[in-house]
Amino acid sequence: MPTTGSTTPPSHDLELDDDHLPSQAAAVHETIRADGEKELTRTSSALFWSALAAGLSMSFSMLAKGLLAAHLPDTDIAYLVASLGYTVGFLVVILAQQQLFTENTVTAVLPLMSEPRFFKLLRLLRLWSVVLVGNLLGTAISAYAIVAMPLFDGETHKIFLGLGHHLLENGVGAMFAKGVVAGWMIATMVWLIPAAGAAKIWVILIVTYLVAIGGFTHIIAGSTEVIYLVFAGKASFGEYLLSFVLPTLAGNVVGGTFIFALISHAQIRSDS
Repeated sequence: MPTTGSTTPPSHDLELDDDHLPSQAAAVHETIRADGEKELTRTSSALFWSALAAGLSMSFSMLAKGLLAAHLPDTDIAYLVASLGYTVGFLVVILAQQQLFTENTVTAVLPLMSEPRFFKLLRLLRLWSVVLVGNLLGTAISAYAIVAMPLFDGETHKIFLGLGHHLLENGVGAMFAKGVVAGWMIATMVWLIPAAGAAKIWVILIVTYLVAIGGFTHIIAGSTEVIYLVFAGKASFGEYLLSFVLPTLAGNVVGGTFIFALISHAQIRSDS
C-alpha cells in the first residue's frame, strides 16, 4: 500500500502505560495510531516538503550501493557488502523523520482502521498522494543531478546503470510480488521501532538490508535507479511508469497495508 504519513516510523519510543492496555502489541498499536492521527492533520505543504526531502535522501541508497560496488570485485561476497549501501537512504530518512510513502502504509492507515470515517479516508488518500508525488519528484531530481553533473567517472556511471537494468529485469508479476514482500518488511520495521529504543538503528539496518539482498522492490528506493536510466537515455518514461512504478506501488501497498496493517489491527481487536 502506499506508505504513509510522517511516514517515518513513529518518532518517539514506546512510552505508554501498558497496565491500561490488553497487551504489549496493543501499546505498540496505540503509539503508531497516535502518530498516524498527527500525520493525517498535517498540511499538504508540510507533507510535500518533507516528502521531497525524503526522495532526495533516498538517492543515498543508490549512491552508497553503487559506490561500494564500484570498489569491489564482481563476486557474491561483494554483492552482500555493497547491499549495505542500500540501508543508507532509509537511515537518513527515518532518523531525520522525513515522510516516506511505504512507512505511511501502516502509520496513517491505523487511525482509519480504528475509526472508519469517510473524512479519514479522504485525509489518508490526500496524505498518500502528496507524499508519493513528493518522494518520486525528489528521486527524479537526485537522479537527474547525478546524470547531468560531473560527479563520477564513466565506470561508476556504468555501475549505476547496471543497478537500474537489474531492477527492470523483473517482469510485472515479479515486480509486484517482490513489492508485496518489501511492503510487508517495511511495515514490520515501522511496527518494531516504537519498542526498539536505542536499538532502532539496528532494526532499520537489519530489515532494509534484507530487502536489499533479497532483491525486493521498494517504490522510492528503486525509483532513483530506474529514473536514472530514463535520464541517461537507457529506458523510456513508459517503462519507468508501467514496468516499475505501478506494479511496485501496488505490491508495497498490498504488503504494507492490506496484509500487515490489517492483520496487526485484527490482532489488537481480538485482544480488546
